[in-house]
Amino acid sequence: MLDQEARRAAALQSRNRATGRKRPARRRRSRPVRRTWNLGLVITLLVGLYYSPAILDRHIMPALVPLLPWSKVPPPGVEAAAEPLGKPPAGTGSGAFRLQESPDPRQDFVAYDPCRPVHYVIRPENSPAGGEVLIHEAVAEVSAASGLRFVYDGPTAEGPSRERDRYQPGRYGERWAPVLLTWSDPEETPGLTGDVGGLGGSEYAHTPGHPFVYVAGQVMLDAPGLVPILGYPGGAELVRAVVIHELGHVLGLDHVDEPDQLMYGGRNDRTTLAEGDREGLALLGAGACVPQL
Repeated sequence: MLDQEARRAAALQSRNRATGRKRPARRRRSRPVRRTWNLGLVITLLVGLYYSPAILDRHIMPALVPLLPWSKVPPPGVEAAAEPLGKPPAGTGSGAFRLQESPDPRQDFVAYDPCRPVHYVIRPENSPAGGEVLIHEAVAEVSAASGLRFVYDGPTAEGPSRERDRYQPGRYGERWAPVLLTWSDPEETPGLTGDVGGLGGSEYAHTPGHPFVYVAGQVMLDAPGLVPILGYPGGAELVRAVVIHELGHVLGLDHVDEPDQLMYGGRNDRTTLAEGDREGLALLGAGACVPQL
């Protein structure tokens, strides 16, 4: 009896093997279903992008491009805080200021992102004795007037250039390049030729659907013209005023016609920010936070 039951069990196991009743067979049959579903999803996505290029431009490419090894922009959101790092002081009510023109008529002005620090570096070459101190004092004044947080990253060997890259990961890491301040001369910086004490400005960046934002700037000071002034009484205050004036351009201020303002486009003896200058800087310190850049 036991031998018959054993033979019956062995025969049943043999039939199961012959008919393929094994778990691996069921797992193999399920895989093509998953592949078909994934392929269908990809096709649907591609068709959607073809007929809706705005999805590609506004959402996918801005997130994808910074991740490419050859990208010319840093990963988005580096150092971005949830709220502004500082608060601009109360406005003076003065209208004696002018903001630089915005590249987008729908945007009143361009400013630095107040939710991130504004980094800056100084090239020590050609700097006069005490030149670095003057720059730090000027930075402190525009920082207080705008509420923007400035961070000094130290000296740099980078020189001024009209074609300066906004993003230099090999030199400054994976973030926007800092504001570069240099003591230059007309030979190195032709724009300093003539009665020009300094030059200043910033480059902006933009991602679709969000405001333009300044991300990297430069200040170029005419060392041959400014250094001799330091030897006269009150000379240090006059040179520091030149640095403040150029930093005003970096943050987004333009020249004004009022001679009692530091941002006046001609000569004056003013050494500190006036009410119009302060009103403009306070407005520029309240720009938009754009963590998408």
